Amino acid sequence: MRKIKSFLITTALSLAVFTLPVGAQAASYTVKSGDSYWNIANKYGVSVKDLQNANNRSNATLYVGETLTIPNQVSSADKKLMAKLIHAEAKGESYAGKVAVATVILNRVDHKDFPNTVKGVIYEKSGGAYAFTPVQNGSINQDYNTEDMKAVNEAIAFRGQGSGSLYFYNPKTAKSTWILSRKVTVTIGNHRFAK
Repeated sequence: MRKIKSFLITTALSLAVFTLPVGAQAASYTVKSGDSYWNIANKYGVSVKDLQNANNRSNATLYVGETLTIPNQVSSADKKLMAKLIHAEAKGESYAGKVAVATVILNRVDHKDFPNTVKGVIYEKSGGAYAFTPVQNGSINQDYNTEDMKAVNEAIAFRGQGSGSLYFYNPKTAKSTWILSRKVTVTIGNHRFAK
């Protein structure tokens, strides 16, 4: 009986370890008065949905003193890289447009047809050219502002929600006929978002 019990415990622990995603940064957080899923998700760079799922929750109820598991996080370096791309790609666009650009990056990370890292998505090359013009022309190396970073944080907090856009383009300047064939999900300012 002891051997069976020991085997079951060892198996359960092994399964728990091997079901964590590669590179997972498991962390925990103790809930304080005034906390919400939104501000905790923003603080740690995770989506509200992922935070709730990691803690087996489907509602907004939090209890002061409880400990939450924080799922995979978007690193500070990745957030800065996203903010730089947003600044270069969506300069002059509305805040909603900036959030939508950040969402495209995250949607690509989560999609099987694209690299599975923020850096991989942003620096992806296809046919000798980078996927994003600011990487190609170097304008990604400019600094970003607080609104750009706020847009990144909002996109991360609401990751997985939205219309699933994987592309965006300016129909006035787009040279690719292929991009014009994609299903448009939303138009925000000068950008059309598509999948």
